[in-house]
Amino acid sequence: MKTLQKITVILTIGLALSILVVFFTTSNAVSSGNETIIRFGHGAAESNERHLAVMKFKELVEEKSEGKMKVQVYPNEQLGSEAEMIESVTFNDLQMVAASAFSQYDQRISVFELPYLFDTYEQAWQVLDGEIGQEVAEPLLEDGLRVVAYFENGFRHVTSNKPIEEPEDLSGLKIRTPEFPLSISTFKAFGSNPTPMAFGELYMALQQGTVDAQENPIANTYASKFNEIQDYLSLTAHQYMPLPVAISEEFWRTLTSEEQEIIKSSASEAAQFHRDILRENEEEMISKLQDAGMTVIEPDRDKFREEADAVYEAYKNRFGEDFVNNILKAVK
Repeated sequence: MKTLQKITVILTIGLALSILVVFFTTSNAVSSGNETIIRFGHGAAESNERHLAVMKFKELVEEKSEGKMKVQVYPNEQLGSEAEMIESVTFNDLQMVAASAFSQYDQRISVFELPYLFDTYEQAWQVLDGEIGQEVAEPLLEDGLRVVAYFENGFRHVTSNKPIEEPEDLSGLKIRTPEFPLSISTFKAFGSNPTPMAFGELYMALQQGTVDAQENPIANTYASKFNEIQDYLSLTAHQYMPLPVAISEEFWRTLTSEEQEIIKSSASEAAQFHRDILRENEEEMISKLQDAGMTVIEPDRDKFREEADAVYEAYKNRFGEDFVNNILKAVK
């Protein structure tokens, strides 16, 4: 009987310790002595420019705070998918995330993905870093998500095994898109058959012929070596996609004004760092794709832009006509 009691006590103590370990390694892992700990997750590999930008943020925060703030970085979806990481930030189980899947909380954040909304990177950055960028992100505060900067995803282009020079060339083509409503709507407008699937499944799907084509920023096409299974790169630039960086609003309110400023300024500097290195590397990546045997096509984008008009009409109904018109006015 005494042995049984001892075992029960040991098991009870063990369970209590396990709960404490979990408790202090999740939502409450934001302080250690005199240090403030920021856990930052993202979905890219450590070789990706996105990871370099997050590491730049870490460097800036720790330098500006003189080591009083520490950033722990978790790349490559170590803490779950983008959607799961964003949800963790809403609960302050994770303090920061760089991801694309915020439209699950408010679809208006995806307004920047309207086809051919922006003609240049500079035009996009000016809108994102101004009042419109703040206004579009503001509704996310209701879910505990504060957007502090917009990192870079860039302009998206099509790869395929047939030349794509005008929208008619996409007719009936089975093309992989992300699971974003605007991406799907855009390619339906082009007459193709958009097929959403996870990015991690894409290489094999192209290899096996499950899909005929795909669309991504140059950096993703290059890093994933799609040139091994796709013959053509068509520089359609059909969508620009930013990468919002969000911090837990619950966590944010525990910070001093000085700490908040350190995070804001560091995120802004890291965002521009990300934008710059992607732009600097893009031409080189295109050249390397050509050297590897890929044919690069520069199509007439005006024809694609005309076909995309139908998407604007549909999303004016969804987002609100005044909202979309204000975005268009800011772009001009």
